[in-house]
Amino acid sequence: MAKDFDVYERELWAGRADAYERGFAHVTGYMVEPLLDAAGVADGTRFLDVGTGPGFVSREAVRRGARVSALDAEPGMAEVARRNVPGLDVRVAVLPEVPFADGEFDAVAGNFVINHVGDPGRALAELRRVLRPGGRLALSCWVMPGSGVLGIVRQAIEEAGVPWPDDIPDAPFMEYGEAVAFRRLVMEAGFGEVAVEEVSWEHVVDPEEWWKTGALSRVGTNGVIVGRQDAKTVARIKGAYDAIISAYPAKDGEVALPAHALLAGGVR
Repeated sequence: MAKDFDVYERELWAGRADAYERGFAHVTGYMVEPLLDAAGVADGTRFLDVGTGPGFVSREAVRRGARVSALDAEPGMAEVARRNVPGLDVRVAVLPEVPFADGEFDAVAGNFVINHVGDPGRALAELRRVLRPGGRLALSCWVMPGSGVLGIVRQAIEEAGVPWPDDIPDAPFMEYGEAVAFRRLVMEAGFGEVAVEEVSWEHVVDPEEWWKTGALSRVGTNGVIVGRQDAKTVARIKGAYDAIISAYPAKDGEVALPAHALLAGGVR
């Protein structure tokens, strides 16, 4: 029987902050500046970074001159964010909990966090609550179902004949991972001037490094599934992975993995 999604997410990310920073944060980092641009973050902006992870969004917001607070559900992520952004006000809270007063912020943004909450609608309502009238929201998420950089390990797992575990729940956000549905979700939370665009880029990486950070580090569900297998099955998954990833050659033995995300913006 599948676990409650929020319970699963807390177990999934516990103790994974350093591994995430070494691997997937280099993929999601591509969206930091587009996200802050969409939120209108500039000098003097009172800004909330939701799901800060290793603090890369907060760090860039501070560089822009914003007054920054941050949230993350995982205490380890909050520690890494404080290390990367000295003096950052980071609170540990699980969405939809947002421990700030009504209308406290000019801008709120979350980089690939809305797809990690059990009730996206409630989370959006809380983010709207802490924005002042006229304040801006910006959120990024993956196009669902995941493909390219997000889907290669999953494809290898499937091709190796490893079934999806019964106890791992599907993400409630899955149905919103395309532009029309994502826009509708944000509008239904009460935001105006909502726009959603698809953003694509290439993540250039050594394929063995991506195997380590995307499959063996236990970051994300794919990593959890690989980590549960015996050595023979892991080797079978690796063989499928090698064949799949060879279709994305780049220079010097690296690969260029396509990434596909959505960027939503709206006004309180």
